[in-house]
Amino acid sequence: MPRHFLTLLDLTPDELRALLVRGSELKRLRGTAAHPRPLVGKSIALLMEKASTRTRISFEVGVHELGGHALPLAARDLQIGRDEPVDDTARVLSRYVHAVVLRTYGHERIEQVAAASSVPVINALTDKFHPCQLLADLMTIREQRPDAFDGLCVAWIGDGNNMAHSWILAAGQLGFELRLACPVGYQPAQDVLDRGRALGRGRVLVTTDPREAVSGAHVVTTDVWASMGQEDEAQARRLAFAGYCVDADLMAGAAKDPIFLHCLPAHRGEEVSAEVIDGPRSRVWDQAENRLHAQKALLELICANG
Repeated sequence: MPRHFLTLLDLTPDELRALLVRGSELKRLRGTAAHPRPLVGKSIALLMEKASTRTRISFEVGVHELGGHALPLAARDLQIGRDEPVDDTARVLSRYVHAVVLRTYGHERIEQVAAASSVPVINALTDKFHPCQLLADLMTIREQRPDAFDGLCVAWIGDGNNMAHSWILAAGQLGFELRLACPVGYQPAQDVLDRGRALGRGRVLVTTDPREAVSGAHVVTTDVWASMGQEDEAQARRLAFAGYCVDADLMAGAAKDPIFLHCLPAHRGEEVSAEVIDGPRSRVWDQAENRLHAQKALLELICANG
């Protein structure tokens, strides 16, 4: 059976920690003769059903640097864009490539692809989870903190979306404290909260008060208020999220020398002020770069020996 990566729970806590270490090693080795090329002779399909900048580029470059061939595929150019069953597409791709990286909408869609696929499937984003982004976020934190996740407190401000869900699973696996400040009606899904808390390693608090969440936090992070597919809700969301902007005043309530993270793209003046995202506490560009290195470690782990 192929090994899939659909959520962070597809890695054990030890595997997750080791993967972050490996990501840093690959970052250090980039451009040197010592950089490994475990994907030589392998082709990886990058199937993008949602528009992408960081996901597509980081995976395409990463596959290349590992010695493989990346095959970017836009759904509109395939029969899947003309209502071919997703199961059929997965079965066909399995005969051509060695792994499928899928960026799509509903999480059930990637589960369907994985069930039909005989090669590894990697979740490059669904509406419910964004685990590859969390790998980069956790790697960025590890670069900033010598003790990494021991005693770590992370504050999530904004929508209880796929990023919030992935943070919940990360806290459960690595044992840090996570506080999520979300407006009523936009809080994380209860089933995800239950799964994260059931792991028994971290502490997850949900509140409607951004200041409560940020108080003493070492990491403050957020996302856009309206993601792709939510454009019709944008105005209503702006009203609901008023008061949830991560600005200098909110950051002042965090721990000494906190860092700010954002998965990008960002809307300055909405979920974050320009002085925060472009300021000295921001690590968003390191975070974006680390998509490449963390995903290379992931590809090496689940695709190199498949």
